[in-house]
Amino acid sequence: MSFLKSCVAATALATAFAGTAHAEISVNVAYDADPVSLDPYEQLSGGTLQLNHMVFDPLVRWTQDLQFEGRLADSWEQIDDTTMRFNLREGVKFHSGNEMTAKDIEWTFDRIKQSPDFKGIFAPFTGIEVVDDYTVDLKTAEPYPLVLHTATYLFAMDSEFYTGETEDGADKAEVVKHGDSFASRNISGTGPFTVSEREQGVKVTFDRFDGYWDTESEGNVDEIVLTPIKEDPTRVAALLSGDVDFIAPVPPTDLKRLEDADGVNLITMPGTRIITLQMNQERVEAFKDPKVRMAVDYAVNNAGIVDRIMRGFGTVAAQASPVGYAGHVEGMEPRYDVAKAKELMAEAGYEDGFSITMMAPNNRYVNDDKIAQAVSSMLSQIGITVDLQTLPKAQYWPEFDARAADIMMIGWHSDTEDSANFHQFLTACPDEETGNGQYNSGNFCNEEADALMVKANNETDPEARAALLQELEQLLFDEAAFIPLHWQDLAWGAKDGMNADEIVNALNFPYFGDLVVSE
Repeated sequence: MSFLKSCVAATALATAFAGTAHAEISVNVAYDADPVSLDPYEQLSGGTLQLNHMVFDPLVRWTQDLQFEGRLADSWEQIDDTTMRFNLREGVKFHSGNEMTAKDIEWTFDRIKQSPDFKGIFAPFTGIEVVDDYTVDLKTAEPYPLVLHTATYLFAMDSEFYTGETEDGADKAEVVKHGDSFASRNISGTGPFTVSEREQGVKVTFDRFDGYWDTESEGNVDEIVLTPIKEDPTRVAALLSGDVDFIAPVPPTDLKRLEDADGVNLITMPGTRIITLQMNQERVEAFKDPKVRMAVDYAVNNAGIVDRIMRGFGTVAAQASPVGYAGHVEGMEPRYDVAKAKELMAEAGYEDGFSITMMAPNNRYVNDDKIAQAVSSMLSQIGITVDLQTLPKAQYWPEFDARAADIMMIGWHSDTEDSANFHQFLTACPDEETGNGQYNSGNFCNEEADALMVKANNETDPEARAALLQELEQLLFDEAAFIPLHWQDLAWGAKDGMNADEIVNALNFPYFGDLVVSE
């Protein structure tokens, strides 16, 4: 097969003596974009998390059926209402050769608390205590039902490797958003792969780490070459021609094509990533009025977008929480009524409309640029003139962080597989200290909503907690806090023999370390 690379010349002599030769397995992967940084805590995004699971390891991770399995922690127990003890594996080595111990977990935790993007996830935690070299206690201020959920984001960093100063005097541990930091360019994790070559926007090469601790993993891939291919048709063509072995995402327009093609497999899974639009109330006076925000919501034809642009490969949404999440409100239907939208605009005093700017990525979400173009056209029907700009992901995120447009697109998969996470990052009152509202480019703020989130996060009774989260979801709907579009389904394409269906998951970061390619 094309992704098997036999190093015949290099192993000929060894074959003569050993009787067998190892065929080096190299897999070519094409994503729509590559990770923007090597720093595991610079940006909370799917690309970063994919990198983290290849080069680092978390304390625990999700399984395909959304259960927990130990990674750097081989066991854990609840010591008291606010303390979870994790027992660490012994003999785990970083790529640098340093041994991983409890001090690295503590150091990583402290660094996470300095990360603008990640500290919000760890806001309920008051600290971490080192019990001994292989035992740590994670502590919360109040009883917290999502400790293990959060532990999936604690990827051990090599404290010795990342401590000190660079030649120009910069702190190696500093978290720099969209900057040229030591951690953004250098990496030492405990994961199955090391990064041997990286050219931003061109290629990232991952080599198998010979000292990887997980000797029980059946993963047999020696090298992964990640090539970003932004254009959907080009990415699909690369798979069908044999130039690459695995692609993500597969655009809805090519699902049937891959399904019918010989030599490749289409892998699909229902998704929980909500695609939304946020209306910036600080930039546009009109967006402070709930009637105007609701008018925008009524003007957007969610079902039409899913039907015509997504080709049915998505689920129309009226809220952030998908079915199965505790906060999902059964029976909540999307708004779509252009006449009603015009009526609300008139009631708010904007019957003549107004002009706004809008930004969206063009290679982050499935059909993101096409969706933005469709929404722009829909808003014109109620007198809102949109100046739309779409950008590649690497250029979009700095603009998003700067809140550079009046409406901005953001997709979100709950970091904790829980409803509260949507509000914490997307609609909570922005707070630099806690990290809440970190991705709230609309600057929506409702103290009642925030109080519901806090109360839910301290509630350990599942039924009572679900009631609080559903009340929160209803409040956001009634306020038209944001424009929910749809939940994006997941699709991957792989060559025969890749067995990729064994490593993909609903979180959309395949565990390539466990990939077993049929030789």
